[in-house]
Amino acid sequence: MDLSPLWISLKIAVMATVITFFAGIMAAFAVSHMKRGRAVVDSIMSIPLVLPPTVVGFLLLILMGRNSFLGRFLNSVGINVIFTVAGGVIASAIVSFPIMYRSTRGAIDQVDTNLINVARTLGMSEWEIFRKVLIPNAWPGIAAATVLSFARALGEFGATIMVAGNIPGKTRTMSVAIYSFMQSGNREKAYLWVGLIIMFSMVVLVLMNVFTDGFKRRKR
Repeated sequence: MDLSPLWISLKIAVMATVITFFAGIMAAFAVSHMKRGRAVVDSIMSIPLVLPPTVVGFLLLILMGRNSFLGRFLNSVGINVIFTVAGGVIASAIVSFPIMYRSTRGAIDQVDTNLINVARTLGMSEWEIFRKVLIPNAWPGIAAATVLSFARALGEFGATIMVAGNIPGKTRTMSVAIYSFMQSGNREKAYLWVGLIIMFSMVVLVLMNVFTDGFKRRKR
């Protein structure tokens, strides 16, 4: 059995999750401290959540295609994104980013403001408050957001197939493999990959619940 869709999916999901982890936390922190235009910026950050993944993939093709300014620039420096693993990573990161961003922002907003005010009276800078107050107290929500972002990136299909394509052994992920096997009438392999992706999703969700519950018990 060719397990390349599994390894490609895991590679793309892990790299996309690393990107969304840092980008989501920084974006959530920045937006939560905005005094003007927060609603507009929040909507922009969240728009991939409500757009169909195929629309996200289409926009990425327009943005990074060979005929676009960015695409021509990337090609001039020897970087090719379309129909590569890198394209799958970018597509999965953009689709899963709103989950990380919104969940992290909700966790940050729930941190007791008295803790932040006390930290400021003690002379801590905003960066120190971010590292030593906000992140530790919002960590259960951040951890849960990271796991959900990973699960979303692992199962991404629409944007990935448009940007990374369906190249066996190179860019074919588990979701794309299911689509391909169903299209070719190979239901047995399609069922196998469906069962595998369901199993992975269940393991991810169980680990998330175990981790967050354990963290809450330690805090008590």
